[in-house]
Amino acid sequence: MNRREFVILMGTAMTAPRALRAQQKAMPVIGFLGSASPDRNPVLAAFQQGLGESGYVEGQNVAFEYRWAEGRYDRLPALAADLVVSKVNLIAADGIPAALAAKTATSTIPIVFAVGDPIDLGLVASLARPGGNLTGVSTMTPELSPKRLELLSELVPQIGVIALLVNPNNSNTERTARDMQEAARAKGVQLHILIAGTESEIDTAFATLVQLHAGALVVGGDPSFANWREQLVRLAAIHGVPAIYQSREFAQAGGLISYGSNISAVFRQVGIYAGRILKGEKPADLPVQQPTTFELVVNLNTAKALGLNVPPSILARADEVIE
Repeated sequence: MNRREFVILMGTAMTAPRALRAQQKAMPVIGFLGSASPDRNPVLAAFQQGLGESGYVEGQNVAFEYRWAEGRYDRLPALAADLVVSKVNLIAADGIPAALAAKTATSTIPIVFAVGDPIDLGLVASLARPGGNLTGVSTMTPELSPKRLELLSELVPQIGVIALLVNPNNSNTERTARDMQEAARAKGVQLHILIAGTESEIDTAFATLVQLHAGALVVGGDPSFANWREQLVRLAAIHGVPAIYQSREFAQAGGLISYGSNISAVFRQVGIYAGRILKGEKPADLPVQQPTTFELVVNLNTAKALGLNVPPSILARADEVIE
């Protein structure tokens, strides 16, 4: 090998790593900010499915930076700030606490969310014209809570005292409690509010439920509750309490009944929006989507274990009956 060939060879060897780094830098990076933990695989899988429909596949033409609060919502501001420092191209926010933390952390990086009522939370100016750097999907969780109380009252009409379990760290809690109290008064039932912001507090909440002689339970919508669904379902079974939950995953895990938007469909849409934004569309121009169908799932095995006969009126409306 002569000197000229050696110089060319060395130049190529030094240029290759730089070119590789340039390619890696050019790959867009999504910061996934989760209120709960990575155990919520259906959510993440659905998001990646929607992203794939937009032409993006993790590890091929898009990279991810994951940040999980593990149910400790007080960690979210620092996690969101860390994603901003990492200069991600987009933030996907799972739940209200994550969306609010991301909004506070940046006014320039696009944010795609899945939350209850984004207008009430101050995330967007309107559903049709979000404005700013945020858009996403509304799960309509607050609006559906009174409907869950109505379904539970229909399922166990003899119950005069019902409990509502909420996470005090969730920004929707005050509105949910207020709306549920109004719904309870309209139904002529007494409603007690129970709070649980950690797994250990769930045990305490159920102990209080027993002391209050509450005959049924409405579990509020919250990312952490979805993460702790096995514990919630197990305690409801141990105490023999009929309970209604926010999504089908609870009924599939052994919960009595669930009513709400399809969480997988919601996060699939969040993924589609993320892909469209990575391709150049602006969040301000993408209307906030709302679910058009809601799922009612009944677990007859659990009803039998509780000694309940599910009314035909509920079975007729059910999207899925687990036997």
